[in-house]
Amino acid sequence: MSNNMNSAADRKLTNIFERYLTVWVGFCIVGGIVLGKLAPGLAKTLDGMAINVNGAPVVSIPIAVCLFFMMYPIMVKIDFASVVKAGGSGKPVFLTLFVNWCIKPFTMYAIALLFLGVLFRGLIGADATDLVKMPFGLDLAVGAQHGAGTVVLADGVKMLQIPLWRSYFAGCILLGIAPCTAMVLVWGYLSRGNDALTLIMVAINSLTMLVLYGVLGGFLLGVGKLPVPWQALLLSILIYVALPLVCGYLSRKWIITAKGETWFRERFLHVLTPVTIIALLATLVLLFSFKGETILSNPLTILWIAIPLFIQTCLIFALGYGLAKILKLSYEDAAPAAMIGASNHFEVAIATSTMLFGLSSGAALATVVGVLIEVPVMLMLVRFCLRTQNWFRHEEVANA
Repeated sequence: MSNNMNSAADRKLTNIFERYLTVWVGFCIVGGIVLGKLAPGLAKTLDGMAINVNGAPVVSIPIAVCLFFMMYPIMVKIDFASVVKAGGSGKPVFLTLFVNWCIKPFTMYAIALLFLGVLFRGLIGADATDLVKMPFGLDLAVGAQHGAGTVVLADGVKMLQIPLWRSYFAGCILLGIAPCTAMVLVWGYLSRGNDALTLIMVAINSLTMLVLYGVLGGFLLGVGKLPVPWQALLLSILIYVALPLVCGYLSRKWIITAKGETWFRERFLHVLTPVTIIALLATLVLLFSFKGETILSNPLTILWIAIPLFIQTCLIFALGYGLAKILKLSYEDAAPAAMIGASNHFEVAIATSTMLFGLSSGAALATVVGVLIEVPVMLMLVRFCLRTQNWFRHEEVANA
């Protein structure tokens, strides 16, 4: 075991994009705001490049392209055949599914409602409003009420005018129902967890999202007076999860058959490594170019959104880590099980928020704040894991 622990101790972030992600996100915030000042119509023009259904923009083509390249490199890394091995790792897999789908969405709802809807409502602006897309397939008259919103005409397009805090609230909900399937591979690796088990849990969560993301999203948004038609959520899952998942599975199978697994891992994946982050950063520039005025007029907006997200992350991590101790898991299983619940699949959350509410919506901004705090907070939790690994038993693991 000592050899295994010594080799694990050398684990570090070597990719410059992952290592300095917070810095890159910061540059994108500044760059996006500057771009919005210099070319105020650019983001709006790009958001107008959309697939329309019944005259309403449904899928933003630039965002769809960016999000595909964010998701595909993640999906192609996963060997979904490994899901069958999950039977031998029942406790950590059960813990992950329980925390991610039975607890996390509801604690996010409650925490975000408390802070954004009560404690910070006056600071955000009790009367401040946001314009979001009309729900897919809905055609109401101007002035009609729908959920917490009122139908208005903006630049000749029917939009819903909703309280600004509810728009941020919607973004938090979309983050809370999206368990991480990407960066958690990094967090599990850095915390010296069982990499093979992490891949299995990522695969299971990706498959589970196909069923539960739309169900929980529709339910919680509806309860929050932000009703979204089921077909819109279904379309979002098909485009942003199912499509890259299928493409990743098929191309992985084809490449390994044609070139071998060594070439796939050492050459193909090496080229793909920065693609996800580059696509993410391009998306962030677009988002902040449109939200620059909102941020400049109220620079503490990001802080008000970040606080409930930070509390939620720490709470879910503590819950997962504590339950892992109660279940007597080894440290190598406990660390990734807690990490996958604490971190968020912000790629899907960003995609869904832009599809449902629009590129310029407060909901999209809230999901971007999730990206902003993800790296520093998760690195803090990695360090906590490493310092407390003596709380758990250790076992030999075959790390991939």
